[in-house]
Amino acid sequence: MVSSETTAAEVTGSSALIFLGTGCSAAVPYVICLIKPSDPPCRVCSQSLVLPPDQNPNYRCNTSLLIDYCQSSGKHKYILIDVGKTFREQVLRWFTLHKIPQVDSVILTHEHADAVLGLDDIRNVQPFSITNDIDPTPVFLSQHSMDSIATKFPYLVKKKLKEGQEVRRVAQLEWTVIEESCDKPFVASGLQFIPLPVMHGEDYVCLGFLFGEKCRVAYLSDVSRIPAETEHAISKSGAGQLDILILDTNQKYFGEQKGCHLFFPKALEAVKRLCPKRALLIGMSHEYDHHVDNEFLLEWSRREGISVQLARDGLRIPIDL
Repeated sequence: MVSSETTAAEVTGSSALIFLGTGCSAAVPYVICLIKPSDPPCRVCSQSLVLPPDQNPNYRCNTSLLIDYCQSSGKHKYILIDVGKTFREQVLRWFTLHKIPQVDSVILTHEHADAVLGLDDIRNVQPFSITNDIDPTPVFLSQHSMDSIATKFPYLVKKKLKEGQEVRRVAQLEWTVIEESCDKPFVASGLQFIPLPVMHGEDYVCLGFLFGEKCRVAYLSDVSRIPAETEHAISKSGAGQLDILILDTNQKYFGEQKGCHLFFPKALEAVKRLCPKRALLIGMSHEYDHHVDNEFLLEWSRREGISVQLARDGLRIPIDL
């Protein structure tokens, strides 16, 4: 059901997952590594500007996934999970390469900067209208995220214009609050999603999502611990084996200190526990060298019997949803 990566021109008749970004909040390269280099310089950051984007897996924008959903009618819908600080750059790099014409729905995992600060740039992928007389793009998010975004972006939350007030061209968005529960699915652009609450640090709930009927995909981008209910919904021993698990692995090693993300050994422990057919890791900092670490993961995959690799920006995976 799941085939290898390819280009948009080769998969016009199928759905696909497109990784717009696979990096941490700071993105890679880290700016400080370039403007104030260490001695010796950071190997990943110093090399990340050498090659063009499609040949450079160590250049990573904020984590974001685009679902190219081919409906039974053959019509394509484009569903975006998270719109971070680097969204405009992702559009320039990957929408153009993969011929993505628009965004039909947006789903937000949480309200942190690397997930929402590109919301204003949604207007750049909407039809142009000087009076903003266009259909708004649906946005699905938790109540907590809605409250935060109403403060961050008051002008993006629909308000009536006062008499004589000038119409400004901003993103036109239609907000829908979803519940943080595995028992409360919702539909975005014809595709059903099941919210997967996870802990992002011990005092903050972030949402992952389970989607797909023919192929089951779980997306967990910002997670330090997976609660039992969510684990049951996506584990082989619980609700059934996943075809693809997309999982956070922010740092290589974190010692015994508790963080807000899974680090490398903990991410691999979670993969073994959940036992998907295939796992792709995202959210990587500059500690990860794509080629070196994927060689390690190739050996790990052979030993454990589960295919695991680091994803990369621009990766497109055809899939039957």
